[in-house]
Amino acid sequence: MLRDIFEGIAYLFEEILFYPLDLLRELELDTWWGANAINFIFVLVAIAAFAYWMKQLKHFHDTHEDERKDAPDSYLG
Repeated sequence: MLRDIFEGIAYLFEEILFYPLDLLRELELDTWWGANAINFIFVLVAIAAFAYWMKQLKHFHDTHEDERKDAPDSYLG
C-alpha cells in the first residue's frame, strides 16, 4: 500500500507536472529563443516592477512623505 502511494506521487510529478518542462526541453532542440521565451517574459516583468518601484520612491521623495515622523508616543519622536 505504501509503495502504491509513492508510485502515485512519482507518476504525478514525472508524467503530469513535469510535462511542460519536457515540452520546453524538446523545443530547445528546435529553437533556443522559443525555449527561453518564458525567461524573457520574467525579465521584462522584473524590469517593469523595478521601474514602477523607482517611480514610487521618487514620488515619495519629491513630496517629502518619506520624511514624516509618526511616533506612537511623544517621547519617541
